[in-house]
Amino acid sequence: MKKDNEGIWGIQITDIYNKEKRSDIMSRIRGRETKPEELVRKFLFSKGFRYRINDKRYLGKPDIVIPKYRAIIFIHGCFWHGHENCKASKLPETNTDFWKNKISDNKARDQKNIEKLRNEGWNVILIWQCEIKNKTNREKRMELLLGEILGK
Repeated sequence: MKKDNEGIWGIQITDIYNKEKRSDIMSRIRGRETKPEELVRKFLFSKGFRYRINDKRYLGKPDIVIPKYRAIIFIHGCFWHGHENCKASKLPETNTDFWKNKISDNKARDQKNIEKLRNEGWNVILIWQCEIKNKTNREKRMELLLGEILGK
């Protein structure tokens, strides 16, 4: 049986950091105010949209809520939310079972929240980190976003 710190050939792979340092690094990963969120918010504000951010009143604490259009926007990190067929969502080679379960739980929770919000009449929009990573893709995705918000 393969151990958590064994690579694909059964060779021991050790983290370059000790447990305390790795824990410190992981604790600094931000859950909000991320660069992708800031890019989307700046775009929306420049187009005249007014919104709320990380509103706890709604399931999943959406990144952006635009009440006037009954639109909720989630900006998902590809790794943390398990974006299918995306390079950025590749699981780490260490502690694989933990990460599979973590990502799987995130995806199930996301899907449940999205379904409930849609049943309440919200237009739920997902933006993946990889969709807005480079400028060309970002411009295309932002134009699509306008249509999604306005229902076009």
